Amino acid sequence: MIQLNLPSADFRIREEKGKRLIFDSLRRKYVKLTPEEWVRQHFVNYLTQHKGYPTALLANEMELKIGTKRLRCDTLLYNRYMQPRMIIEYKAPHITISQQVFEQIASYNTLLHVDYLVVSNGLQHYCCKMNYEQHSMQFLKQIPDYSEICGE
Repeated sequence: MIQLNLPSADFRIREEKGKRLIFDSLRRKYVKLTPEEWVRQHFVNYLTQHKGYPTALLANEMELKIGTKRLRCDTLLYNRYMQPRMIIEYKAPHITISQQVFEQIASYNTLLHVDYLVVSNGLQHYCCKMNYEQHSMQFLKQIPDYSEICGE
């Protein structure tokens, strides 16, 4: 797999029926090792090991329902009251982060109203802090530590 712009980590990888699998510690199971999954696992590791995010408050592949439409958030961060605080969307490293990607994550946020939106392809990472009073968002220079987000 490609080298990412994230700290390296030791992952449990195995092959089964000709497919490479990686252990997802949040879902507690092996999942297919795709380029997007490679980014997800590195990014979750970065958040938990370098930014102080509790694994118990992160969830991968969360399904949302808007009417009859079903959406899937790549990763959600909750506060200790289990209120969503951050949506994280991953793309494979070869996918350019575009306006369309931000529109995708914004559509998830119409339901969740989180304070932070994060998009990463493993090479580039963008974090926006939402300001609902002014109907705007501010791009941050870096991903905030968990303590900055949840004040804990």
